[in-house]
Order: sequence, then structure tokens, then C-alpha cells
Amino acid sequence: MNGKELVSLALEARRRAYTPYSGFQVGAALLASDGIVYTGCNIENAAFTPTVCAERTAFFKAVSEGRRAFAAIAVVGGPGGKEPEEFCAPCGVCRQVMMEFCDPDTFKIYLGKSDRSVREYTLKELLPLGFAGEGVNRA
Repeated sequence: MNGKELVSLALEARRRAYTPYSGFQVGAALLASDGIVYTGCNIENAAFTPTVCAERTAFFKAVSEGRRAFAAIAVVGGPGGKEPEEFCAPCGVCRQVMMEFCDPDTFKIYLGKSDRSVREYTLKELLPLGFAGEGVNRA
């Protein structure tokens, strides 16, 4: 699956975002190494701290179903009610979650927008000084 295909799935996932407070909707499509795709959207909460990003939603769905190896993720985001016009990069917390499960040199992060423009990065490019705990198994 290429970056444009993942971006299309992320745009679809974005439509399911629950964002009554910020109005900023994000969708993600995570490609596991075995070819299975997990989608996620951001889900807000009035208390703010329980809010979860689209990227973490996708990762937590995948991990909860036994996946531990990932190849790529696509992320799209922007104000609700209109198609994303700018690229939306993962926040620092999401980047660190990616670091827990992904090889920073090979894991691809695709940023997309509604005109189907795609930018490709590695995790290392977006989190150059990230760290992983001892014993991390990126099977």
C-alpha cells in the first residue's frame, strides 16, 4: 500500500472524529507490517486530558489486537466541515508512541491533505532524539 492510498483511508477516518471543543478533526491510517490497516480519529473530552489523538487511537487498536510491527502511518487534519488544506504532523506524544513500536529509520509517516498531496518522512526525521525503553521488541 502506498502513501496516497493510506492518506485516502486517513481522510475517511477523519470523518468519524469527535471534536466538539476544538473543531479540529484528525484521521490516521496505520499500516501493520503484515498489510493490515488500522484507522483512528481524534476523540475529545470535556476534561481535555482524556482526549486522544487519531494516531494513538490507531496504534492502540492495533496493539490491542496483537500487532507489534508497523510499516507506515498516514495523518491528515484540519478544521471540521472542510477538507484539510495544510499538512498536519503528529504531536510529540504520538511520535513517542510510534517510537515504542517502530524502527525510527524505516517507519514511514505520510502527511496528506485533501488535494491528495503527500509528504513522506521517517520517524527519525520527525523525532530525531526519540528514545525507546530497554527491552523494546519491535517484532
